[in-house]
Amino acid sequence: MSDFSGMEELLQDFLQESSELLDDVDSKLLMLEQSPHDHGLLNDIFRGFHTIKGGAGFLNATELVTLCHLTENLFDRLRNDQLALDANIMDAILSATSEVRHMFGALSQNTQPSSAPPAITQALEAILEGKPLAKATPATASAAPASPPGPDWNALFASLTTAGASPEPHPPVIPPTQDKPAANVPPPSPNLNPAPESSVEAPQEIRSYGRRATDSPANASPGGRRESENVKENTIRVDTERLDQVLNLSGEIGLTKNRLNQLRSDILLGKQDANTLRALDEAVNQLDMLVVSLQNSVMKTRMQPIGRLFKKFPRLARDLARQLNKEVELVLVGEETEIDKTMIEDL
Repeated sequence: MSDFSGMEELLQDFLQESSELLDDVDSKLLMLEQSPHDHGLLNDIFRGFHTIKGGAGFLNATELVTLCHLTENLFDRLRNDQLALDANIMDAILSATSEVRHMFGALSQNTQPSSAPPAITQALEAILEGKPLAKATPATASAAPASPPGPDWNALFASLTTAGASPEPHPPVIPPTQDKPAANVPPPSPNLNPAPESSVEAPQEIRSYGRRATDSPANASPGGRRESENVKENTIRVDTERLDQVLNLSGEIGLTKNRLNQLRSDILLGKQDANTLRALDEAVNQLDMLVVSLQNSVMKTRMQPIGRLFKKFPRLARDLARQLNKEVELVLVGEETEIDKTMIEDL
């Protein structure tokens, strides 16, 4: 039996709005890491968690409310300069956002989410109490303290593609160009078969991001983290300016139709002088242009920026950089390019 009987519509509205809000929070978190004293970003992220917490409260999702409340309090301290943001605190915050997304997956299955892992809540509570966090974090535990050897790129690629691996050979993975390549970095193998046990274990979130689009839901990561994203959206956000344009064109088409009806009545009554015929020709031409404009405007309501396909890439790059103790800058260009919603879903 569903935990949300009678609230299905409210639940779906919450999941759609909150998922988009969490995507925006994730993006701003990575921006915040580059500008830790940007109070505008801190306020936006605080409001994002506050809004999610409020919606979860309506649904009685107690565990989600608890996690968002802890994170909200942390950002309240940050924006009031009572805490200083560092990499360890950001790791704890990103772990919390990943768990919030995990809870969204449970909600999408019409079940109340379970409590967050103790490690996440304890880390947030420790930060709020001013206690130092453990030096080794999941993202950096595998990095050696000094002069780390070059990573095993084959094993790393295997760990990223373990879920749903296909028998076809994969192209070789070329390690990033370095001024002085490490002598102990093995050359990429032409055939990367996943080993039973990899020497480089990617975090769970990274492994889930590494799945291919053709993987089946059965091969998704445990806990249903990605199942909800396999379902195509049946709603779409449309800019109000585009809707206003559609409404204006519809009104003008209605006026032109009335004008054509009047001219038709005049012609049937025998009024066929040059002025009447010229007015009829102008009205038909105007109707033709309005219909074309309306068709284009309606098509534009389905257009979405392609940048939404790459929202997860900055987080993936950041997690990998922390895991390998590397400095990485991901640059995305052309995110505003718009394509049809169905093409985005297929991609």
